[in-house]
Amino acid sequence: MSGKETYDAAIMEQEQKLTKKDLRGVYNTWYFSTELSNSYERLQALAFCNAISKPLRKLYKDDEKYKDALKRHLQFYNSEGTFGCMIHGIVLSMEEQKAGGAEIPGEVITGIKTGLMGPMAGIGDTIIWGTLKAIILALACTFAMQGQALGALVPFLFPLTGYLIGWYCLSLGYKVGKDSILKVMQSGLINDIITGSSILGLFMMGALSSSYVKVKTVLQFSMENTTEPIVLQNILDQILPGMLPLAVIFGIYYYFTHKGANYNKVIFGLLGISLLCALLGILG
Repeated sequence: MSGKETYDAAIMEQEQKLTKKDLRGVYNTWYFSTELSNSYERLQALAFCNAISKPLRKLYKDDEKYKDALKRHLQFYNSEGTFGCMIHGIVLSMEEQKAGGAEIPGEVITGIKTGLMGPMAGIGDTIIWGTLKAIILALACTFAMQGQALGALVPFLFPLTGYLIGWYCLSLGYKVGKDSILKVMQSGLINDIITGSSILGLFMMGALSSSYVKVKTVLQFSMENTTEPIVLQNILDQILPGMLPLAVIFGIYYYFTHKGANYNKVIFGLLGISLLCALLGILG
């Protein structure tokens, strides 16, 4: 190979390498458009394809190859938007290798996407929406109940934290590629992460519930040959401190698991029951 051919090959290889700026553009586009183009047929496919379209154009100078890549990523796609960004990174890494001459069939890239959608959604839903969001909003409620203005600012930690986690996942997916991710998936580490996050979320919710859910009864009973009335709340506290708040928490949990997560019904139902019990002199 002549010197000129070697130089041209080096230039071509450099043009086909994605930069951090390219990855940042992919992530920003995805972050602000994840749920904007959902359809019942392909869900997030259009947003996914749109997010990686510019890097694909950079990798595939040939129009036909570029069109094939776009069609490949317009197929059905649906995953959690934050941890699912790892799939973007893996796909871009594989497309970069394919554009560089590696024999990677398009069906393999599509298969990797399809295979990772569910596991990444499970991790993201558990950690981001089931744990992180609950903890941050619970902290915000704590500050708000104390009359601190910080309670209005703490919720903004959720999108900020989610943004940083998503960017890290995309970068990690691009760096390690599909082989390392598949090894992690097969090792059982993912299940441990999901289980640990669920336990942490339940622990935090239990601690916050015991501190801020206040339910007390004012019922009293008088008996013969006694000078002081029997206070029902004192008896309940001797049996199990915080029994009534715990009963309310388990009641809400039972409703969610058997009737569905209809938050408006729960809020107005609790409000109505509280007012009725207060008027009847049961709760105080």
